[in-house]
Amino acid sequence: MEIQVLGPLSAQATAGSIVPSAGKPRQILALLALHANQVVPAHTLMEELWDADIPRSGLTTLQTYILHLRRLLGSALGPDPVFGAKDVLATRHGGYLLHVQPGGVDVHEYDRLAELGRDAADACDDESAALIYREALAVWRGPALVDVKVGPVLEIELARLEESRLRVLERRIEADLRLGRHADLVAELTSLIVRHPLHEGLHAQCMAALYRSGRQWHALEVYHSLRGRLVEELGLEPSQRLRKLHQAILAADPVLDVPVIGQQPILDLFAA
Repeated sequence: MEIQVLGPLSAQATAGSIVPSAGKPRQILALLALHANQVVPAHTLMEELWDADIPRSGLTTLQTYILHLRRLLGSALGPDPVFGAKDVLATRHGGYLLHVQPGGVDVHEYDRLAELGRDAADACDDESAALIYREALAVWRGPALVDVKVGPVLEIELARLEESRLRVLERRIEADLRLGRHADLVAELTSLIVRHPLHEGLHAQCMAALYRSGRQWHALEVYHSLRGRLVEELGLEPSQRLRKLHQAILAADPVLDVPVIGQQPILDLFAA
């Protein structure tokens, strides 16, 4: 069975899809998929469906949804499967477990590649790190579970995934900056700071790419635009590290000129 959650929900078995059309069974399948091969407590599933307002019939209704998913599984597994629907979607003490083969859920492949990218970066192999991070990001097909109405449990999971995706993107850009690809990064970073208008890390990377591309004035503009938004929307000044980066650009500090293999991320160069 192949399951994809990093984009629209997809779950394909031998003979077809097991994704239900009804909203609540889709939520259950999505949560079980995110925790594939782990027991998800029944209470967690009910909390996802009803938040704090779990009805008295909640457990019975949950069991009905599980039965519906098993029927879909039974049809999608085809004739004479090695494992039946109750084996794939198993009942365990206090909860349910969705059995999936290794690599069968796209988020697991993404996590594996992200870890490999970190290992390459830690080994100062920026070429491999940038390549592997690109592969990890390519696993995403859009916002995670974009076609699933999420409750409080999935909302937390999606926030974690999106934060991870953004962090991997930052790390890939850092590797590219160390490889001297600043000119190629300017357009991408200019777009990213529009989409993430208060994200200091992306703004710092954009400032560095612009400065190294001979556009010092534009790098300073990026700083002042961010500062204006931080002050107006949050009543905050930029971090000390970002202010130091701003001063380094004003002074044309040589530390900004030539990227070094294994160099710290841009903002970390200016840690207190």
